[in-house]
Amino acid sequence: MGRHGTIAGRKASQDSKRAAGFTKYSRAITVAAKGGGDPDYNFSLKHAIEKAKGINMPNDSIARAVKKGTGELAGEVYEEESFEGYGAGGVAVIVDILTDNKNRTTAAMKHAFDKYGGNLGVRGCVSYMFERKGIIIIEKTDTVNENSLMETALEAGMEDMINYEDSFEIQTSVDDFNNVVEALIKAGYELLESDIEYVPSMDITPENDYDIKNLKKMIDILEENDDVQKVYNNCTIDLNEE
Repeated sequence: MGRHGTIAGRKASQDSKRAAGFTKYSRAITVAAKGGGDPDYNFSLKHAIEKAKGINMPNDSIARAVKKGTGELAGEVYEEESFEGYGAGGVAVIVDILTDNKNRTTAAMKHAFDKYGGNLGVRGCVSYMFERKGIIIIEKTDTVNENSLMETALEAGMEDMINYEDSFEIQTSVDDFNNVVEALIKAGYELLESDIEYVPSMDITPENDYDIKNLKKMIDILEENDDVQKVYNNCTIDLNEE
């Protein structure tokens, strides 16, 4: 993603992709479970399961995905990969994927970029415009005190906290991400989102509505692909807004 939009905008976007999300999170759980099937001792698995539960993925589906990862059930072998390129208007785009057929996925990525005025590039062509950071989103409510939240997160290793209209975005280094997440949960905070993400360090604003329209279409097509786990961009405009 580029900018985090409002919570309502993100939830609407997530709801529209909920069915596809089952497939995506199932794959993420299977890959994470290769490091061990007990989420109490495998933070990546615990995190993947929590995200799956966040879209109401059935418990039996979660259990089946874990067993595929641990080898208790037969399953596909997924390969992690990232694609980089430019969307319409020169916006940098990174696509994280989990696929059991790289040739199929590569063809789908190229088609999506080409169809909507983009250009699929080589590894490293745009990633220099992003930083890897831990991102934690907490919704603003009457029970969340900004100063207390900041103090808890700082003590655990937070780098920065951004105050949005309806949420707080906590940023961490990759190394401190788990510590901050665990500290916030222990303190009783409900995490709306938490993940390691590509955060733009350089921004692009498309110059015309045609480019914005094509960029939105391309990202929608990418996000609907079962192989795609997440799409990031450095557009200054919230692409979840209608």
